[in-house]
Amino acid sequence: MERISIIMPAYNEEKRISRTLKEYISYFEGLNKKKRLDYEILVVINNTTDRTEEIVKSFQKKSKRLRYLNLKRGGKGFAVIEGFKDALSRNNNFIGFVDADMATSPEEYAKLMFALRSKDGIIADRYKKESKVYPPATFRRLVVARIFNFLIRSIFFLPFKDTQCGAKIFKRKVIEEILPSLSMSQWAFDVELLYNMRVRGFKIISAPTEWIDREYSKINFLKAGPKMALGVLRLRILNSPLRKFIRIYDEF
Repeated sequence: MERISIIMPAYNEEKRISRTLKEYISYFEGLNKKKRLDYEILVVINNTTDRTEEIVKSFQKKSKRLRYLNLKRGGKGFAVIEGFKDALSRNNNFIGFVDADMATSPEEYAKLMFALRSKDGIIADRYKKESKVYPPATFRRLVVARIFNFLIRSIFFLPFKDTQCGAKIFKRKVIEEILPSLSMSQWAFDVELLYNMRVRGFKIISAPTEWIDREYSKINFLKAGPKMALGVLRLRILNSPLRKFIRIYDEF
């Protein structure tokens, strides 16, 4: 039976992590009992200041398939990278990550796993015609997303419409090969991840999803937009003959 490690980066998620863990453990335990898929859930707590760790510990007492790391350094990308390292220390055939807010339900995440088939990886795409997003994205959010995606497609030639959706799954061999090349800890992490896979010839596909925009969202897209763009530009410089000038770039 194949086995997946589901990494959940968690920054100050005390309001949402209980429901997420309850539903993910219940659903994937059902798949395991039917011998369809073995699993583990790895919560990577990153620089949290609330009761997230306490809540995760309480769930860990009930489930042997729940693990967690508690990092002092922040950043979703850093948390996922550390999760990758930890997941590779065990016999996981597939390694993926999903946001802790349950914007992606366990049912939708499992659909990605079963749709992967012979490909090397799969990512959820909220902008496919078949996808369902609740509530519909605001005009302002759509504009920021479209501009960001245009930037990515223009300078990295990535074919994906949605690089930022927090639901992705990859075969173990993919993570093993690209992990040493990953360095971005914040806004450009997903782009760097997919770019490294593409230049190495891995076949990554996107799939429609059902995505629910949960309350208590921590991202202000007007403020985050410029940071995301700068992160992508820095990544482009790092992957070009101009990378020796990155120290000058970092001073601005």
